[in-house]
Order: sequence, then structure tokens, then C-alpha cells
Amino acid sequence: MKKKNHTSHTNRYILLGLSLFCVLMMILSSVSDKVGGPFRVLANVTVIPLQQGINQIGGWMSDMKENFSTMEQLRAENEKLQEQVDALTTENNYLQEEQYEYERLQELYNLDQNYADYEKTAAHVIGKDAGNWFSTFTIDKGSQDGIAVDMNVLAGKGLVGIVTEVGPTWAKVRSIIDDSTNISGMVLSTSDTCIVSGDLSLMSNGQIAFEQMENNDHVVAVGDQIVTSYISDKYLQGILIGSISEINVDSNNLTRSGYLIPAVDFNNIQEVLVITTTKAELTGEDQSE
Repeated sequence: MKKKNHTSHTNRYILLGLSLFCVLMMILSSVSDKVGGPFRVLANVTVIPLQQGINQIGGWMSDMKENFSTMEQLRAENEKLQEQVDALTTENNYLQEEQYEYERLQELYNLDQNYADYEKTAAHVIGKDAGNWFSTFTIDKGSQDGIAVDMNVLAGKGLVGIVTEVGPTWAKVRSIIDDSTNISGMVLSTSDTCIVSGDLSLMSNGQIAFEQMENNDHVVAVGDQIVTSYISDKYLQGILIGSISEINVDSNNLTRSGYLIPAVDFNNIQEVLVITTTKAELTGEDQSE
């Protein structure tokens, strides 16, 4: 208890001493400009440095306050700018999506015009089998929309495949790149026929194969287009399959074979056109592929 009282008295003495010192400094400061001699010297040694230190501390605190205010203002402006950037990014993504959709629909419209002789209906792809390629996939139109088995399906710039199965509101399509597909094709410039065969292993190079083209005097070159032929039993005549990328004479010297670049990007199909008339309906026959 005595120790506590002693400490309390000591603190009071220190506080009193500091108070007297401050009062003394104030007096010296007020009279330093009016008197000379020892008082001025004492003031120069004690009061003036103390005032300068206090002024520097005050200036530093003022600068800190201004810096803090500036930082708050910059933070608010940065948040506002970030909101604008986010809004512009969202708008840009939306515009890009609209542009992409417009290009796809424009391509589909051009395709429709290229095959204006055939009645068609548009459909969206709603599912596909596993893998990178659209070898078989499902569309959102079915028997209720007039879709039937063996109807030809278009996308991109030409033939995608054929309808193989139909439900009330959906249909399955087997594309021309599927391993089980064989199509009777024809060189557009010479009318030479061939067999176009699906082979998924070739799609890594973006190609499909053709074979059994007669080796005759007709000049068939890289870049020539191959379309569905008039002797195809399920595919309507004149639909573009692809363009020749390589052609060679077979070892028997009687036939030629090679590769095509398909008219459709089988890595990305979102919309298709289904020709609502089958080859059998046009010819009045009911044949199998």
C-alpha cells in the first residue's frame, strides 16, 4: 500500500514538473523577441527547436491526413472504374455472342438458299455422343415436327448426315464422319463417282476418305468439290460433301482414292437444317441405304 502511494506521488511530481516546464517554455517564447541576453540564448537553445519539432509533427500529421483522404478518394474512384470495366466486359461478351450467333444464322440462311429446291426445317443440337466430334448427335425436332428417318441433314456449307432415329420431339443424326457411313459421291466438275467413307481416326487431320473413283482421262485435282451422286439411295443429289485435299492412283492402276476436307466443322455443330423430304419419297421407292 505504501509502495502504491509512493508511485502515485512520483507520477504527480513528474506531471507537475512537465507542466512547469511547458509554462516556462511558453514564457520564454513570448519574451524571447522582446529581451536579449541570456533569455534569448536560452530561448534559442530550447524553445525554438521545440517549436520547430512541433511544427514538423503538425505538418507530418497534416500530410498524413491529406494522404489518407487522397487514398480514400482514389479507392472510391477505382471501385467506380472497376464497375465500369465489369459492365463493359459483360456488354462486350454479350455483343460477341450476338455476333457469333448472327454469323451462324447467316451461314444457315446461305445454306438454305443454296439448296432452295428442298423444303427444310431448322433444329438445334441438344446432345451428342462422347468424344470430340459430332459423329452422332440429337436434335430438338421429331415426328411432331415432320422429321422422319432417312431425312438428310445440312449445316455449315453442306452435308452433315442423315436421320437414323426419331421420337416425338427429338431425332438422332448419324454424320458422314461416323465409321459406319458410306456415301455415293460424285466429282462436281467431271461427274466421276466414288465412295466417301466415314473414319473418325482421320478427323484429327480434318479429313475424310474417298475411294473407288475410276482412273480415266478425266482430270480430277486438289480443290475439286465432291457432292452426293444421283445414284445414292438415301442421300439427295448435289449436296456438297467436301473438297479434295489429296488424290492418288491406286496400285491396281484402275481406280483413284484420296481425302476430302468436309464442308462442315464436325467439331462444333449447334444448328442444322433438315430436308423434310427423303430420297425414297422423291423417287417413289422405299429403298435401304
